Amino acid sequence: MTIQQRYDKIFAYFRKEQPIVDTELEFGSVFQLLVAVVLSAQCTDKRINLVTPALFQAYPDAKAMAGADEFEIYEYIKSVSYPNAKARHLVELAKMLVEEYDGEVPSDMDALLRLPGVGRKTANVMQAVAFRMNAMPVDTHVYRVSHRLGLVPKSCNTPYKVEQYLLKHLPQSPVNNHEAADAHHWLLLHGRYICKSLRPLCSKCPFDSFCPKLLEGSKL
Repeated sequence: MTIQQRYDKIFAYFRKEQPIVDTELEFGSVFQLLVAVVLSAQCTDKRINLVTPALFQAYPDAKAMAGADEFEIYEYIKSVSYPNAKARHLVELAKMLVEEYDGEVPSDMDALLRLPGVGRKTANVMQAVAFRMNAMPVDTHVYRVSHRLGLVPKSCNTPYKVEQYLLKHLPQSPVNNHEAADAHHWLLLHGRYICKSLRPLCSKCPFDSFCPKLLEGSKL
């Protein structure tokens, strides 16, 4: 099986079986999505969805959060990972949005990367989810599944290299010009629920018959 045949087969399955796919984070605006994604770094979406309702009720937009003290934000998010740093980043990014972007979240990659607490993965998530751009965020699930399924070579040893390789080889959909965004969700959810880190559920995987079983470090 060539690499392109592997891509075609895997993503044809996803396209057929999961035609509608989206983030599991809960939010009511582009700003709230940005906050949720910043909070989700090294933390589960389930945990983030538990803390954001109260946070968003108190600080629904950039202007409201920009006027907050980071210690006030901390009280809402103290159960997530790295709450001190994230509270500081949220206040700082809200202030930048108000001062430089009229409170709106920009869609440009360079502008997103200027925001405190926003790295390339977060910026890609915003482009893919909020703005439906052809972006490929690479989190721990996407990175792991891409390697395990043989979608990327071992030389793709950074998230950026995985991102670029996936974008280069993803089959083009005739009806979806932002399928990379969907592909991100497909790989992420497959890693979250099937191709798990320690104990992948190979018996439930639709790709088991041709998976190269690249399971280094797993406890299968």
